[in-house]
Amino acid sequence: MATFQVVDEWANYLSTKKVDVSADTYKAALTNVAPTKAGTQVIGDISQITATGGYAVVTLTGVSFAETGAGTGIWKFTCAAISWTASAPGFDTARYVVIYNDTSVTPAKPVVGFLDNGATFSLQAGNSATFTPGANGVYTSTVS
Repeated sequence: MATFQVVDEWANYLSTKKVDVSADTYKAALTNVAPTKAGTQVIGDISQITATGGYAVVTLTGVSFAETGAGTGIWKFTCAAISWTASAPGFDTARYVVIYNDTSVTPAKPVVGFLDNGATFSLQAGNSATFTPGANGVYTSTVS
């Protein structure tokens, strides 16, 4: 099972109030070039797949960042399923789903993290790819 990797700089953006996890808009993009935890900071640091076959970034819905229970110190970032559907001639090959904050101005469009699908995939016209957060959401953060 693939694990979502939170990029190193995300904790800095949270702690310095450069993002508002509860109110900002989040988007997801596809890439075939591996992001890195240390080197990926903003969406401009990744090479998205070509915008053909209907590919476009997706706005996340149902985004929340909340403590999983009173006094647990465990916070969960989650959203509804993320989905893309290809049109003719289909999408370029992708492997990674990158989630980023589309609201922040400084820095511009900071990356939350990325999911490695484990293998490349391409979508032919009419086919879809859906990534659904599990019971623990996209990621959890524990404060101790």
